[in-house]
Amino acid sequence: MKEKIIVTGGCGYIGSHTVIELIENNFEVVILDDLSNSNEKTIDRINKITGITPKFLKVDLKDSLKTDEAFKAHKDASAVIHFAAHKAVGESVQQPLKYYKNNFYSLLNALEAQSENGINNFIFSSSATVYGTPNVLPITEENETQRPFSPYGNTKKIAEEILDDYTKSNKEFSAISLRYFNPIGAHESGEIGELPSGIPNNLMPYITQTAAGIREKLMVYGNDYPTKDGTPIRDYIHVVDLAKAHVIAVKRLLKKEQEKSLEFFNLGTGVGYSVLDVINTFESVTNSKLNYEIVGRRDGDVPQLYASTNLAKEKLGWSTNKALDDMISSSWVWEQNLRNENN
Repeated sequence: MKEKIIVTGGCGYIGSHTVIELIENNFEVVILDDLSNSNEKTIDRINKITGITPKFLKVDLKDSLKTDEAFKAHKDASAVIHFAAHKAVGESVQQPLKYYKNNFYSLLNALEAQSENGINNFIFSSSATVYGTPNVLPITEENETQRPFSPYGNTKKIAEEILDDYTKSNKEFSAISLRYFNPIGAHESGEIGELPSGIPNNLMPYITQTAAGIREKLMVYGNDYPTKDGTPIRDYIHVVDLAKAHVIAVKRLLKKEQEKSLEFFNLGTGVGYSVLDVINTFESVTNSKLNYEIVGRRDGDVPQLYASTNLAKEKLGWSTNKALDDMISSSWVWEQNLRNENN
């Protein structure tokens, strides 16, 4: 019998790549997604890559009754990986209540439903934003979490506090919170990648859409940060490397190898690249010129974030395999495939 894993937000960018890795590791997958920032065509794409169609239920996790029904139908699941959340930093600053409502209701309803149905293993999709503006770099899991600049980041920080309280109160329940740095890239097949609704909020899809002529120009938000070229520095990680870490984390929970009822792991490469580094590498890898303009800083951004990944290497046996060139070239292949589909 295959172990069954429920993946909330499994049609999304990181969720869909994780579903592929789970299937390729012989797990049965059930996707719960409201398709608010994703597309049901992703299910077909997953099938094209793996030869397997995961079960899919369209569920708004803000609806507690519908959430409970979905979990009850799959109470034989061994674990839940929770991706379902709004995730745009800039939008969260403009619409904080939308973010608090969606991200907390979804989390609380999922936790309640899985608890009521006896599913006691939980992987949480967290973020390096929980560290706020770090005083020490690279960031280790020992860095204190701080009030993030954005409501999006704050939902991740508070969600981790909720998990901390819950794991202390429920001795049967175990959780791992994976703190991502900046996922980019696409599956090597070119069949799935980042597909934002409307104007992208993240750097890489904005770059590829600009290069493809969908966007007139790329806006670089600020060149007066205290960094080598004035643009913000981030730790970019290939989404496939990130997805593989979720499978390892699930196996750790199922084998009861965790050392605490709630564990935290940074997922990054440990290397920081500036926005201009990414732009210059894109132009070099694709042999194309990007139209970009430097404008004022964006609310919610911090100057530098890059990880120490020592703990994930030591405890999970996980490390990244793909370099920035791989991240960029796979993103560009995915973008070109999308444009060919739409023509």
